[in-house]
Amino acid sequence: MESPASSESSALVFRDATDADVDALVVLVESAYRGDASRAGWTTEADILDGQRTDPEGVLEVIKSPDSRLLTVERDGEIVACCQLEHRGDHAYFGMFAVRPSLQGAGLGKVIIAEAERQARETWGVREMHMTVISVREDLIAWYERRGYRRTGRTSPFPYGDERFGVPRRDDLRFELLVKPLL
Repeated sequence: MESPASSESSALVFRDATDADVDALVVLVESAYRGDASRAGWTTEADILDGQRTDPEGVLEVIKSPDSRLLTVERDGEIVACCQLEHRGDHAYFGMFAVRPSLQGAGLGKVIIAEAERQARETWGVREMHMTVISVREDLIAWYERRGYRRTGRTSPFPYGDERFGVPRRDDLRFELLVKPLL
């Protein structure tokens, strides 16, 4: 499924990721969250986590899952952003959201999350979007709150010891569930 974005961002093309996109998507996600390169944007987790954010197997698993989509965003034929949408009954899960660090802070994220919400609502008829955010990421949580997400206070443990999710630099990490009604 391929669709151009709204007139506000007419240069963007939204499509489902394919197997051929895996390597580029891993590079994108890693660049947005890990290492010094991620500091060019504001979504970096470099101060709280080392190691990887994802790997080719994890990305391919999302692409292949029958209840999941990895929405890929292109501008001028280049992948500039992505996000996971997963159908979970009465709601959709939003994850693996990454925008190229050099493009962060210019409104692209707002356009992408709005399109992801629209697609989840229209494709699956869901009434809510759920996501989990590392609870110490106050700046990121505030950004989602400005988009209509609310903190639930419900948390789940960070997978300490599983390096597929990174190597923690602190011992107080956990995920908090954020929810938004999709009307």
